[in-house]
Amino acid sequence: MQSSESLKKAIRIWIIIFIIALVLSGVTAFALETELAWLNSLFENRESELAIWIQKVYITLHQTNLDYPFLAYGYDWLAFAHIVIAVAFIGAFKDPVRNKWIIQFEMIACCMVFPLAFIAGTVRRIPFYWQLIDCSFGIIGLILLYICYKKIEGLEKLTLEKNKK
Repeated sequence: MQSSESLKKAIRIWIIIFIIALVLSGVTAFALETELAWLNSLFENRESELAIWIQKVYITLHQTNLDYPFLAYGYDWLAFAHIVIAVAFIGAFKDPVRNKWIIQFEMIACCMVFPLAFIAGTVRRIPFYWQLIDCSFGIIGLILLYICYKKIEGLEKLTLEKNKK
């Protein structure tokens, strides 16, 4: 059985990993056109469905940014939202047992990725395989947070046993 200190350390490591992933996934929205240009160059001269999709998205975003740069402001807010959500994890980092609701809330948010990806993805005519890629963020997040949550439950149990003595 792990000590409460080793559990706290493990929980904090998982939370930091999740915070970094969340911030990185958000920050990438700031430079989306540049990133898509790079991705498009990797698929140049290929005729796969994926290569055609990436090229279409890049050309559309590039042209939209030329004609309507203010629309990219929505991506700035998307990045900001990721960063703000990451900040919420500070509470769970400081006191995991007391703030385990943050982990529960974010696990629910990870589950909500699926209906969003499949409903909005279908409405916006996003290819199914890309909807699955979007769902992978929910799966990865859910796995990371579930591991963290189970460790918090272990810490909570140890804390309760310690307080009974």
